[in-house]
Amino acid sequence: MLSTKNHKLNIILGQLYGLWLREFKVFLRERSRLVASSFTPLLWLFVIGSGLGSTNLHIGTDYQKFIFPGIVCMSVIFTSVFFGSYIIWDRKFDFLKSVMVSPSSRTTVFVGKTLGGMTTSLFQVAIILVIGVFLGINYNALSLLQIISIVLILSFALTSLGLTFGSYIESLEGFQLIVSFVVFPLFFLSGALFPIDDLPAWLKFITLVDPATYSVDALRNSILNLGTYSFEQDLEILLIFTLILTLIGIFSFRRMKAV
Repeated sequence: MLSTKNHKLNIILGQLYGLWLREFKVFLRERSRLVASSFTPLLWLFVIGSGLGSTNLHIGTDYQKFIFPGIVCMSVIFTSVFFGSYIIWDRKFDFLKSVMVSPSSRTTVFVGKTLGGMTTSLFQVAIILVIGVFLGINYNALSLLQIISIVLILSFALTSLGLTFGSYIESLEGFQLIVSFVVFPLFFLSGALFPIDDLPAWLKFITLVDPATYSVDALRNSILNLGTYSFEQDLEILLIFTLILTLIGIFSFRRMKAV
């Protein structure tokens, strides 16, 4: 009985590895994608950070450093949500159909693709973290562990969201239109560019239902020792959001048509 369970587990792990490896190889072949998706966060970091940083903002630290955790989350948000568009490409080239008729369950396919999205996000965040060193950002072993944990959890949640959209939308144009209404609010309402402590009540309520808010706050705690909540509170709330989005994504993926 135990050996049978171990055999099934090994099969599932092998399937997950194969799906992850496929997504990772696609990512390595598209190096322009890495450059393009890293350019926008860096543009915000240097242009917006330097521009608004020249004004007299009372935030307790240099403005460029203040928005640095938000820019890290920005990279994850854009990369993870738009990862769902690859479902549409897979459907167009019949790759998705071949995967769906394989012995792998749809849940396994969903998780495998989500792991691929997480890997892509981690590579892009690594570039930003290296640049942060030249901006005077100091890391230690604990802060790096916390950063990586938050990045992976947020990426898993938002890749699940992107795959949910990709499950229902059949055209890239439709996907980009709908996702634009999600990506920018997620970023702008997360407190990435401004403190959320003194916001009007109606606006602060919206930020509280944005999972990216807790990611930005957690990273700000880890990197700058600044934050509205404790790192533990941010982590707990982010995990709840991740669980909800993952369950929605799995449900949507199971109902998706492969053609």
